[in-house]
Amino acid sequence: MWRGAATRAWDACLERFGRGVPPKSCSRKGVVTMSVSPAAGLADQPAKIAVWGLAPSQEVTLRALVANGHGRLFDSCAHYQADNQGKVDLAKDLSLGGDYTGVEPMGLFWSLSPAAMEKPYHRLDPGRVKAPMKVDVSVHQGYSPPAALPGRVLARASIERWFTLSEVRRIRLKEGVVRGSLFLPPGDGLFPGVIDMFGDEGGLVEFRSSLLATHGFAALSLPYFRFEDLPQVMEDFHLEYFQEAARFLLRHPKVKGPGVGVVGTGKGAELACSMMTFLPEVVAAVCISSCSSITTSALHYGKLTLPGLCFNMSKIRISKDGVFDIYEALDDPKDPANSHCRIPIEKAEGHFLFVVGEDDRYWKSSLYAEIAIECLHQHGKDNFTLLSYPGAGHQINPAFSPVCPIALDHVLGVPILHGGDNRAHAYAQEHSWGKILEFLHFHLRLAFPNPVIY
Repeated sequence: MWRGAATRAWDACLERFGRGVPPKSCSRKGVVTMSVSPAAGLADQPAKIAVWGLAPSQEVTLRALVANGHGRLFDSCAHYQADNQGKVDLAKDLSLGGDYTGVEPMGLFWSLSPAAMEKPYHRLDPGRVKAPMKVDVSVHQGYSPPAALPGRVLARASIERWFTLSEVRRIRLKEGVVRGSLFLPPGDGLFPGVIDMFGDEGGLVEFRSSLLATHGFAALSLPYFRFEDLPQVMEDFHLEYFQEAARFLLRHPKVKGPGVGVVGTGKGAELACSMMTFLPEVVAAVCISSCSSITTSALHYGKLTLPGLCFNMSKIRISKDGVFDIYEALDDPKDPANSHCRIPIEKAEGHFLFVVGEDDRYWKSSLYAEIAIECLHQHGKDNFTLLSYPGAGHQINPAFSPVCPIALDHVLGVPILHGGDNRAHAYAQEHSWGKILEFLHFHLRLAFPNPVIY
């Protein structure tokens, strides 16, 4: 209720200070105008924002505001100075302060974070992919720092950021033991199939799958615990569950075989590596911030069991702000005593794309990628591509997603350090997303005619 009141108060503030200067489609003397193009577009595509009608060299603050599905407010701001013609163009002008500096056309989007009135460390993830994320952008007189009361409103606009297209079909899945959501692109198909999984907080996370469908993939958002009648806590995993999901996709009349791809982040990437290693149905795997070994919970497949590396709780550090640093807590996968936890990826015949941030503080994903690549080299294999990003942290999401260097763990209820410099992480997200789409299109359209069965 109070969040709704806060949003209405913000709107009232904008209306009060912006009275008499609504956005216009063309510039008039004395009227400040803001243009946004497109006003409604896909969340992984850039938007152009420009302001004109300002005085030459006038100092202004641009602010963005979003309310998520739970009513929590997220905002961002940046300081700009108009040029000699009284114009600010985010595509070419420098931000001089605020939540980011430099030329960052999409900085207002990727720097969104919990507003001052909210609890910190919440991540802005879309909960409902069939509804847009509505972003209010306003131009204010003078420079106002983050969390401060902004100056008089000069212009405002609203932007809709969509995570799917109206023509994309979303089908809730309850197929045998498999749960999730299947997103189908418009048209008759056939479409390459992709399974999409996130990390160890569980639940159904759909926004990446829905975006994949807009790029021509039949994408299955696959939860593996803490959803419906799946286990509510992370227990031992049985690879047969994930194999059944792959077989479901391949049986679907709109999915192009003979193999599917997998995209995973964190624990989901670890499972993606395992699927690629053992399942003949999987021919391409995107592993974002993965470990080279099984972690925490054992993995079973038939008579095979890979135990999980353990977290040493005594190695967790807690800052004075109550942020948990677990970087050193996971057992060392290079220790010979832990060799039985290693995923034997040398058995994989498909192709890997490893995506890592070199400042990942959740765990040592750069090291884990090196271990995996060294193993492949030792077995004479080069079926991998590595994207390694200096300054990027743990959770590398699709392009222009809000950056979150410290994220609240919704299972443990504590903030955990994910690492990364905001600007470097934003670059990693934008660059890697394009490469992920290229990788999946290339390897799934050229899938093996006869998948190898071990």
